[in-house]
Amino acid sequence: MKIKAITDHYFVTPQISVDDVPAIVESGFKTVICNRPDREVPPSHQAHTLEAAVRAAGLEFHALPMTHQTMTPDVIAQQMTLSRSDGPVLAYCASGTRCTVAWAIGSAVEGQDIDQILSAAQAGGYPLEGLRPTLEEVAQKA
Repeated sequence: MKIKAITDHYFVTPQISVDDVPAIVESGFKTVICNRPDREVPPSHQAHTLEAAVRAAGLEFHALPMTHQTMTPDVIAQQMTLSRSDGPVLAYCASGTRCTVAWAIGSAVEGQDIDQILSAAQAGGYPLEGLRPTLEEVAQKA
């Protein structure tokens, strides 16, 4: 599991497993967000399986599966709300990219500086410069 900081409160990682839950707890996370649709993974890695393990460890768990096609304004708003949950938040998908893209779009909608958004994503290991036109567009509409 390679956890990457996007902000001091929001972190992303590729797909997690039940075996990763102790390390997630030890790392101090309080909330886990699943952004990966169940159809992409076997039953052992589906949201309901991970939710049971995460909740049993005393953490919050939220399933908000998304693809680039289903990354609607409502889904982005939900992601941003969940990203502000108490304590550090860990979001996961296949690679962490969708979680970072959702955060970046939501941050642009909220009026954050696009250069700072892209810099934070880059520092986390997600070069999203190609997303700049989309971020500028959603920022103008906000």
